[in-house]
Amino acid sequence: MNMQDSELTFLDLWAVTMQWLIIAFLIISILSVVIYWIVYSTKKSMKAKHEVASESEIKVLRFSQIMIALSIFCLVNILQEDIVERAPMPWFAIRAFMGLCFGTLYGYVAHLIFTYYYPGKISARLEKLRYTPRINPTTGNKMKLLSEEEEDAYLDEGQQAEENVFSVDYDVWIDKETGYTHIEKYKGHLNAHECDNCGFRTLRLVKEEVIEEATEFWDGSISQEFSCSYCGRVKRKTVALTFKVKENASDTARLISNPLANNKEVEAVKIEIFSNKGDTKMFNFQNVEQAQKFLEEFDFEKIED
Repeated sequence: MNMQDSELTFLDLWAVTMQWLIIAFLIISILSVVIYWIVYSTKKSMKAKHEVASESEIKVLRFSQIMIALSIFCLVNILQEDIVERAPMPWFAIRAFMGLCFGTLYGYVAHLIFTYYYPGKISARLEKLRYTPRINPTTGNKMKLLSEEEEDAYLDEGQQAEENVFSVDYDVWIDKETGYTHIEKYKGHLNAHECDNCGFRTLRLVKEEVIEEATEFWDGSISQEFSCSYCGRVKRKTVALTFKVKENASDTARLISNPLANNKEVEAVKIEIFSNKGDTKMFNFQNVEQAQKFLEEFDFEKIED
């Protein structure tokens, strides 16, 4: 088999592969959307539909468009077979590049749509899902959504505290004829953590201070202080600032820059130090941080035998 025949065999195999990939990517794209809408449609309550749509809809549609972009890349790679057969390798490379361009262009346009246009469109549907009058499951009466001032009477102190820090938003629906109330919980506009003391999402970062700057050799650290606006819980923790070795650092600097600092698989650290007098010292540490601190303060002359 000569070179041209082998190239044509490769092109035939490539074309068949691209055809199957087109089908596969399109099936994945369609299935992802169909499965999402089945899950969405099977949710019985407006609140459940709201949660599914707000959490997953844009992600699923964006993923489906990525699959279509990949299928476009494959489609372009099986066009103009007669031209490619006359000059296999040059035209194969050109066609692959064109496929990459068209696929990337489609993916970029889809990204813009789902980043800037679709959120506005879906927000209108989310508002409809959230503010459509609820129905009393017992009497069938339409319920009224209470205002922010009115709903406080039906929320406990913890729930009110969550609303005050905008981490959670509660909707209170009431059937005025029977007094039946229904409370729904939605994500707020600001991020807050769940307090490990009271259980409400009212724990917010109030203070952050750099304890030690990160250098090209060592990790630094930041002290963070959190405060719960409901129960008053104060929580502090230290977060590591990862060091960054400079590109022009010497081999010695890179060696002591502690490449194991963020390796969770490190169980223990053993350091063996040799002096120019021929003395040797061996040290064992439980973790990298202990070894690092030891090296920062190490003085061979001060170590007793």
